[in-house]
Amino acid sequence: MRKQIVAANWKMNLTIQEAEKLVNELIEKLPTLQINQEVVVGVPFPYLTMVKGIIANKANVFVAAQNCYTKDAGAYTGETSVPMLKSIGVEYVIIGHSERREYFHECHKMLTEKVERCFEHGLKPIFCCGEPLKIREAGLQNQYVETQLKESLFQFSAEQLKGFIIAYEPIWAIGTGKTASSEQAQEMHAHIRSVFQGQYGADIADTISILYGGSVKAANANEIFGKPDVDGGLVGGASLVVSEFVPIIEGLSS
Repeated sequence: MRKQIVAANWKMNLTIQEAEKLVNELIEKLPTLQINQEVVVGVPFPYLTMVKGIIANKANVFVAAQNCYTKDAGAYTGETSVPMLKSIGVEYVIIGHSERREYFHECHKMLTEKVERCFEHGLKPIFCCGEPLKIREAGLQNQYVETQLKESLFQFSAEQLKGFIIAYEPIWAIGTGKTASSEQAQEMHAHIRSVFQGQYGADIADTISILYGGSVKAANANEIFGKPDVDGGLVGGASLVVSEFVPIIEGLSS
């Protein structure tokens, strides 16, 4: 049974006081999660330890860093390594978000190295992929996303990618108010699964959780999560509002 996951990506938002209030309210109102369901909260680096402390005794709720560096240690001022994250109990790391690719020019090789560091130290990557609007309009989205996956992930073994987590984020639907239809989401998720099946076989492909990450809201979560190849969501702005985020989590069970 594949994991169903709703992951929050707070991005660069909230003060420490606001963050503490938000996560306490979230835990208070969190619905009961099934054994195969998880909530992952991706928070800014300064808040990882605080959030980890609040969720420590809550089953199936985990904290994620929003990034990591490609090296374990060294003269890399301002960076945060996977061993550092491991030492404070972080379980997940968001890798290759479109904003990291665009604003910080993260390439396929760099993302491979970040995933490799996570595997070496036992952290779980949430690997982001997705196409910009011009690629979608040209009808080249399948090839574009397939290249992202192959160039960064196909160096790894089937065993390493068993249970891996992909977040498909159509860049044209992030923070724009536009959302891919549930049919568009399913089409791409099925394609992503087929890409892994072609390389690693159906047994591995069927273990991979593929999350949708493009303006997920309470109003559309049920429909999107109900598609057979959609295993949850990577949620941006809506994760900053508990009254919006909780119904999204509840959409996993519908």
